[in-house]
Amino acid sequence: MGNIRRTHTPAFKKQVVLELLKEEKSRGEIASQFGIHPALADKWRMVAMSGLERVFTEKYDQDRIRDKTLIDELYRQLGQLKYELGWLKKKMGITE
Repeated sequence: MGNIRRTHTPAFKKQVVLELLKEEKSRGEIASQFGIHPALADKWRMVAMSGLERVFTEKYDQDRIRDKTLIDELYRQLGQLKYELGWLKKKMGITE
């Protein structure tokens, strides 16, 4: 019987990591409960912990603000272009 590589959803990984962080059960019990290898559970926990550090950094907040500003500007430009296109079609007598 060959090994079958499974892919897990982010929601599943989050659930496993939350159980590990609760520390109510051993990592072996949690891995057995979810049907994964304990080393994989540890890997997911380490990835989650390193991601938490990034969430609380100032650079992360600045990136989010910059991205939001860029998206707002792009939507403004899109609206302006749609308005101008409509105006040109009206002036040229083009109907859709």
